[in-house]
Amino acid sequence: MEDIREGYIIDYISGLQVKETPEEIEAVQPFTKILVDDYGYPKEYVHIRPQYRVKIRPSDTKKEYPVDIAVFTSPEHTEDTAYIIVECKKKNRKDGRSQLEDYLRFSKAYLGVWFNGEERLYLQKIEKDGKILFEEIPNIPCFGERVEDIGKFKRKDLRPAENLKPTFKTIRNYLAANAVGITRDEVFASQIINLIFCKIYDERFTRPDDTVKFRAGINEKDEDVSTRILGIFERVKKQYNDVIDVADTIIIDAKCLKYIVGELQLYSLKDSSRDAVGEAFEIFIGPSLKGAQGQFFTPRNVVNMVIRMADTRKRLCFTEDRRAGRKI
Repeated sequence: MEDIREGYIIDYISGLQVKETPEEIEAVQPFTKILVDDYGYPKEYVHIRPQYRVKIRPSDTKKEYPVDIAVFTSPEHTEDTAYIIVECKKKNRKDGRSQLEDYLRFSKAYLGVWFNGEERLYLQKIEKDGKILFEEIPNIPCFGERVEDIGKFKRKDLRPAENLKPTFKTIRNYLAANAVGITRDEVFASQIINLIFCKIYDERFTRPDDTVKFRAGINEKDEDVSTRILGIFERVKKQYNDVIDVADTIIIDAKCLKYIVGELQLYSLKDSSRDAVGEAFEIFIGPSLKGAQGQFFTPRNVVNMVIRMADTRKRLCFTEDRRAGRKI
């Protein structure tokens, strides 16, 4: 095996040594693994090194723009099979979107992702009346799916997550920048807890061949997604009234709620490992538990859930001890 040079890492797709830059470590390599592990794209459909290039103007014959990640519809990486372009360079969301639109405008790819390790954005290129338009979408399709299939997952199609931390980090940063009327971390954490309950409830009570309700479709209005999620939450409160108070509410605005659903809808939280969910949830819980003077604030429904889990374990131990004839 070739020795890795100092200051270099191994590219996940090509196996080549690439410079160990913050962009590479925090964005390019993590999102490449997400494409393969979570979205199911075969490695041979993904191109990183040497970088795929696109035009910077219609007359450009050299293709001078290097792309961070390119996804194709076949193992042949040609202009005609270009499908998704992922831009990982810019730290600023507005500048990143502008550069991504330029890449899409002069290539055959019609889906784009901007990702900086902390935030992400999904775009669809639409050609209408001789003009090229760009529209934000909830997510990108998994391998073998169409854009129209986004948000139409059957329960059996949901995938256990390998690494949820990047997803929860992007949700946290999106909310911090866009949520209306929420500024405190403990409120964010409490709201995310409620939505996780909704997600797991939907997974638990949806039959394998039925479409899940915790979803955001490609052309759905924000308000329609919000109405559906709020309906799930009402059922959650009735089912788990010993954990969630009847007065609890979801106060995240409809646009942000659709964004969160779009990020989580691909995964099965119920089938993911406890470590994957727990580590990701630290993104929210970490800042929210510690106050300005060092006090710790644990959301009430988390306290109730912990008590319930502890009580369940105690009953199980009691039963096992009795069956084994141990003294209690």
